[in-house]
Amino acid sequence: MNIKHIFFDLDHTLWDFEKNSAKTFEFIFDQSKIDVKLTDFLSHYIPINHKYWKLYREEKISKSKLRYGRLKEAFDGLEYTISDDMIHHLSEIYIDNLSNYNTLFEGAIEILNYLLSKYELHIITNGFEEVQLKKLHKSEILHFFDKVITSESVGVKKPNPVIFNHALKVTNAEPKKSMMIGDNLEADILGAQQIGMQTIFFNIHDEPVNNNTISVSNLMEIKQYL
Repeated sequence: MNIKHIFFDLDHTLWDFEKNSAKTFEFIFDQSKIDVKLTDFLSHYIPINHKYWKLYREEKISKSKLRYGRLKEAFDGLEYTISDDMIHHLSEIYIDNLSNYNTLFEGAIEILNYLLSKYELHIITNGFEEVQLKKLHKSEILHFFDKVITSESVGVKKPNPVIFNHALKVTNAEPKKSMMIGDNLEADILGAQQIGMQTIFFNIHDEPVNNNTISVSNLMEIKQYL
């Protein structure tokens, strides 16, 4: 495929967001004496969080609205009485503590070591800039990547073509010689394809896909294609 540059998404692709997020909530709920069963909270929070991130990608809500709204709706769903002040406090200490938990997906280190000897590796992420670099550093994978491009530094979010074109410019990469690897069909795969990049979909939830992208369910499967 004559690939020279590989661009990874971070959350849900290399960094196991759901596991690390659950550990963070467990810690801050205990610290703040929030009396809810974690599994019950997460059953509400996870789909709500996905909904809010989609709105955030589409520029329909602000970062502060995302941070507050996802918690507010989750507690409302549980019918748990909690003050706005406490929700704002939880939203802040959640972000402060999230990078303290750094479980990576199976095969992440192995595949990065394999790819590093053959390609230039980079990150393109919609995650909050102040957290993403901490995640990369504390999970001990920052050194694998030449460039880390965040949506906040560019001013737009995936799948906006502006962020992909910016990533190509700062890495001096050509679209047809670049591969985007990510877990989100809309943001990562379709976003990259619209400017001519090749793609690998990290399909951990076994979503139906067409033939326009490679699909893998384990990171080590990438070795079959690169």
